[in-house]
Amino acid sequence: MAETIVSHASEWVPAPVWLVLAVDDAGRTRVMGGRALTPALDKAAQVVGHWVMRNRSTFRTADISNDRRLVRLEGSDSSAAAVAFPLDCRSRTIGAIVALDRLSARREPRFTEETQAAIVRALEPGAIALDNALRVQRVEGLSVTDDLTQLYNSRYLSQVLHRETKRASRSSRPLSLLFIDLDGFKTVNDTHGHLFGSRALVEAASVIRASARETDVVARFGGDEFALVLPDTGSDGAVAVGERIRERIAAHRFLQSEGLSIALTVSVGVATQPDISVSADGLIQAADDAMYWVKDRGKNGIHVAGTETLKFER
Repeated sequence: MAETIVSHASEWVPAPVWLVLAVDDAGRTRVMGGRALTPALDKAAQVVGHWVMRNRSTFRTADISNDRRLVRLEGSDSSAAAVAFPLDCRSRTIGAIVALDRLSARREPRFTEETQAAIVRALEPGAIALDNALRVQRVEGLSVTDDLTQLYNSRYLSQVLHRETKRASRSSRPLSLLFIDLDGFKTVNDTHGHLFGSRALVEAASVIRASARETDVVARFGGDEFALVLPDTGSDGAVAVGERIRERIAAHRFLQSEGLSIALTVSVGVATQPDISVSADGLIQAADDAMYWVKDRGKNGIHVAGTETLKFER
């Protein structure tokens, strides 16, 4: 939608550089699209866009570096003429579209009040469509997110795993799944109550997510169990990720903000395609069995399905 808005706006305003900003339901300003942006011009365009959204008004300047309305750019090396318009939708400003020249101009770009108003009105259908797309994205995000930990939920995990097992089969690339269970978590609930237990789960989720790689999909499988899908990763790579998680959980002291210092460990099961299974259900069962294999042998370790070795036992 942002690209469509730029495409139409560039027919009305002949400028080489464009940026579209929008505010999502969480109140965050996001870059939705752009054209021919350099790092310096991207920063400048964002400053202009924020001014437009804050003031709900059009913006015109011959040189952004000498415009006193843009305090963060005053005196900068980013000399450029700029024109920007609010994206109005449902009686509110949901974003901004910014057009930049790569050089300053001798005079401020000129539009009549009627022309400015006409452009803003012409942009409104695009603003409505962009706002609707952001709302849909937010709803879709909620449908695949665990309410407590903000990790992906088991429903999304299943979808990803079914997709990735098919992709791995086509490409003959490995795929690994980690199942992780918090050892001793029941004691937290029994001793300190479910509220503190929930807070401990949130902390564990944060540690696990920070220990995973950008390409890994991290989910809460249910209760105090977590799962990671590791694309293009064999068992050795999966064990390395699992060990990093195991070490960081063991080093973390839970509920310190509540005046406590609770130590927990994890039992980790690893299942790899095609070593163990080529189906999503087969990997889930194998990783789950491998995790319980660790728990039956003292916990705080990693087991790879199909082997007889307990790795990193302490």
